[in-house]
Amino acid sequence: MQTKREGGLGLRDIQNFNTALLAKWKWRLIAEEKGRWKEMVVSKYGLGSEVSRIPVKLQSWWWRDLAKACGEGEDEGWFQKEVGWKLGRGDKVRFWEDIWVGNSSLKTLFPRLYSLSSNQGQKVEEVGRWDDEVWRWNLRWIRARFEWESKLEEEMLTFLSTTSLRREKKDGHTWGSEDERCFSVKFAYACLANQGRGPHLEVFKLLWKAKAFPNMVTTAWRALTDSLPTRERLSRKGTILNNTLCALCQTTAESSQHLFMECKHTLCVWSMCFRWFGIVLAKHNDIKINFESFHLFQVNSKQYLVWKGVWTTIVRSIWDQRNEVVFKQSVVDAEEIFQKAQIKSWQWLKHKSNSFTYSLVGWILNPMSCITSFK
Repeated sequence: MQTKREGGLGLRDIQNFNTALLAKWKWRLIAEEKGRWKEMVVSKYGLGSEVSRIPVKLQSWWWRDLAKACGEGEDEGWFQKEVGWKLGRGDKVRFWEDIWVGNSSLKTLFPRLYSLSSNQGQKVEEVGRWDDEVWRWNLRWIRARFEWESKLEEEMLTFLSTTSLRREKKDGHTWGSEDERCFSVKFAYACLANQGRGPHLEVFKLLWKAKAFPNMVTTAWRALTDSLPTRERLSRKGTILNNTLCALCQTTAESSQHLFMECKHTLCVWSMCFRWFGIVLAKHNDIKINFESFHLFQVNSKQYLVWKGVWTTIVRSIWDQRNEVVFKQSVVDAEEIFQKAQIKSWQWLKHKSNSFTYSLVGWILNPMSCITSFK
């Protein structure tokens, strides 16, 4: 259901509203300290990381509906994404596994240290001690660390110094991005509504329809989901690198966002593409928004997908050039990147469409006529 601001009638989506009402029970289950009903539910089904694996056929219909409504069984359901911790004395929060400092768990941020830790599964209060009024960490390891692993530990301790324990308060749950916010049906409904109308799903639906070779589309998908092995991503996963700077410009950390949208060399490639078609498009640094706003007017839906295919071939050509620079010590050449993208997009049109009769020269000199001839 669309809001009035989006041109709709402003009616509530009944399914989302019902899901939000069910989610309130889940919130009460994790947030309330006491209650006979909670004791009964926890004794049968468990809670959090200690949830029992009772066969579905032995579960009550209420519990099944609750689990389904909260997205349990998925990698990370919508409800769990919104639940956070407010650290008190560290009596409930698990040191490695829960999200209590920053936006990710320490297990995710420092996977190498987690694999070496003897404190896995322990609460925060068990991983340190009070020295008068000062909290001191006492991390234990299964073996002595290498020098680079010790530096990782120092980095983690610096990261932990941004938060502090409070002796007088118990740990508590929070909801949403605001630390002190508690759950409400209104907030849950807004979360579900925003999730339903989010642009990302439509972006990927459009991507998989793009007229380009599968390896081009796959590379573009990995760029959009930030799953390409860029230097910054490899560094986050614990790979030791000489530096994390962009292989093309050597000025900024090499993330997917920078490599494909912000690097001075790739900006030249996108400018060549726009000049090639004689169009002007607004510059968007966000890679998903860039793909979504990569418009070409006066074409039909099938021809529009050819244009989207051009976007994927440019992304793939940038990635190929980056790999040549990294592994073959090639020289960065924006014009070469663009020319390879032109050839790849023409090859797809030539081999996948019987109605396309233009030569490579014709494609390069008059791309708009070539696209509008695509049936």
